[in-house]
Amino acid sequence: MKIAISSDHGGNNLRKEIMSLLDDLDISYEDFGPQSSDSVDYPDYAKPVADGVASGKFDRGILICGTGIGMSIAANKVKGIRCALVHDVFSAKATRCHNDSNVLAMGERVIGPGLACEIVKAWLNTDFEGGRHTRRIDKISELEG
Repeated sequence: MKIAISSDHGGNNLRKEIMSLLDDLDISYEDFGPQSSDSVDYPDYAKPVADGVASGKFDRGILICGTGIGMSIAANKVKGIRCALVHDVFSAKATRCHNDSNVLAMGERVIGPGLACEIVKAWLNTDFEGGRHTRRIDKISELEG
């Protein structure tokens, strides 16, 4: 599995924690920054992750900002992206099982690093159930045009 990961300035610290987790889990990833804590615009950092996942270069993506809201909105503008804003383990599992989410968004100002790592592990280790959920994912794709 190959992951694309990025944040804005509000998610820099949590992004580094998640990259450390990915290293510990021996999961390959590419970091799209930013490399400083200077203020940046989250759409500029959501786009390369979303584009990379949508193109198939990456299997999944992880985006972090202060709340996760801006990143998830921006990522979901890219055709083929199903970005889920998640702040609990149950939702992380559910969005993989039922929604086949391919990008995870979280907010550094909302959750701590311990919970974030548990969310990432659950999200990475949960498979899409298919079945009746496939029909629903197909309908989401139809909305994209």
